Parts: sequence; structure tokens; C-alpha cells
Amino acid sequence: MATLDDLRRTTVALPGSEERATTGGAAWFVRGKLFAWECHPWPSIPADIRETIAAELVVGVKVADRLDALALVQMAPNVFLRTTTTWGEPKVAFRMAGIDHEHLAELVTDAWRVQAPKYLRREFDDGGS
Repeated sequence: MATLDDLRRTTVALPGSEERATTGGAAWFVRGKLFAWECHPWPSIPADIRETIAAELVVGVKVADRLDALALVQMAPNVFLRTTTTWGEPKVAFRMAGIDHEHLAELVTDAWRVQAPKYLRREFDDGGS
């Protein structure tokens, strides 16, 4: 099971990444663009998903394409939530209790790549990480 500390360890290695406290919890940005966040049970979220988010740690990440999010949900519907809101699409939310450390690092790094400018992606790739 992955934790927020695991998420933080991953983001520290990503150039330009910064953590900010928001009203919904912790969120991670690159050059002012959101790429990962703690989900909060906002009233605009469907009731069944809101219950899951209220009961356990759920994290959202940006994805390259809506089809990527749908594929993850179909692959592991007990881990990836079908939807939260249509705001800020494309994205996917997942239960941290169902994610291992390696998959978390992959999801967060991919989310960072979606939002990071080319020069930061190049810096990361050249760093051998």
C-alpha cells in the first residue's frame, strides 16, 4: 500500500515539482500546473464515489488522454474510480490502499510529464532518473 510520503518521495525527484496545501489537501504542481492531488469529497462528486473518498485516501492524477483513464478503470475497477468530476479532464483518481509503490511512482511521473514543459522533461530524462 502506497502512502502520501511515497508520493512525496516521487515528486521530490521531478524537476520543478512543488507541493502546496489546498482546501482539499495536498496538491502537486509543475510550473503552476496541477498534476497530482489528494481528493476531497466535494458535493459535486457522485455520492458513491464521495463515500469512498471520505472513507479512505484517494489521489487524483492527470493523464495524457481520457482513454488512458478509462483503460486504468477497466483494468482495476476496485482501485481506480470511474469518475470524480468533469473538471480538469483528463484525469483519474485511485484508492491509495490499492496501489503499490512502483505503480504510484509510474502514475505520478506520467502525470508530471503531461503537465511539465519540454525543458523540464528533458532535464529529468537527461538526469538518468
